[in-house]
Amino acid sequence: MVSIASAVLALLLLGITLVARLRVTWWWIRAAEFPRVQLAAAALLLLPVCTFADAPWSLVGLGSCLMVIAIQVVHVLPWTPFWPVQVKRAEPGHESRCLTLLIANVLTPNRNARGLIAQIHQYRPDLVLTLESDGWWQEQLDGALNEAWPHAIRVPLDNLYGMHLYSRLPLVDPEVQWLIQDDIPSFHTGVRLPCGDEIRLHALHPRPPAPGESEESLWRDAELLLVGKAIHDDPVPTLVAGDLNDVAWSRTTRLFCRVSGMLDPRRGRGMFSTFHAYYPLLRWPLDHVFASEHFTLGGLKRLRGFGSDHFPILATLCFRPARADEHDTPEADAEEHREAHNTVHEGKEREQPE
Repeated sequence: MVSIASAVLALLLLGITLVARLRVTWWWIRAAEFPRVQLAAAALLLLPVCTFADAPWSLVGLGSCLMVIAIQVVHVLPWTPFWPVQVKRAEPGHESRCLTLLIANVLTPNRNARGLIAQIHQYRPDLVLTLESDGWWQEQLDGALNEAWPHAIRVPLDNLYGMHLYSRLPLVDPEVQWLIQDDIPSFHTGVRLPCGDEIRLHALHPRPPAPGESEESLWRDAELLLVGKAIHDDPVPTLVAGDLNDVAWSRTTRLFCRVSGMLDPRRGRGMFSTFHAYYPLLRWPLDHVFASEHFTLGGLKRLRGFGSDHFPILATLCFRPARADEHDTPEADAEEHREAHNTVHEGKEREQPE
């Protein structure tokens, strides 16, 4: 029985691994892209059991486990220190060309604003982006940040998609847009650096594919790819930040990077998983910062939990266009551009669930 059970479990792991390759938007298929590390770890733990199982079940189990490990490692290896970095390290001496951004999904019912505000004052980032922030969170943040972070965009909502941006640096022509779904805001603004240069910032928080949220990933994918297409069409120095409700290694996120030409500071450094803060064995990198080739990385750090189901993340990017040629900028081919275009079109045209 142990031999059969181990083989069946190994086949199940392989099935979940292969299902993630299907190009469909059903939430339970897209969810299979998230636990790649966990699936690889489960297959690794199962290997010794399969090794001592009876034939032919041992061959079935061993073969399935090895396939799972190989496929999952190929997908996640770029987000480990064993891979070349994608965003080059910033050199000292250009502080006026750098900005630090703190991203925090606060979890609307969480009321430990003091825990987040203490970290904001500790690290004193130039920009603070909060997700899921409602009217109560706005009151707490306004009272603590308005003096030192006087420039702000505020959209308090009680539907888990409120968003706030506080800045020590001037914001240029800030806009709130409702790109794909009319109850989910996004921020788009210029940011004036201390050196006088202006960069572009897009802040996003699309709806995840999950029960009770959205049965499909279509509208999340469409929002991200719509922004990616806009960056491609107007390739100015740009940052994209937010809780994308997608992992760094997913097909959609990788397609976004190729369509937009954006770089992922995590690549070659680590996963910096921000969700779920309560469950160490079930964590994924959901909160992201992407940068165009005009930037180098001064630092990337996951901060302490403060009662939310997400950890905050802190990133320092330095505007160094003279070093753009050092980066291996991703590029989409014609078929990938068509895929992005079709996804955006379908996301706009298809009737959305209530």
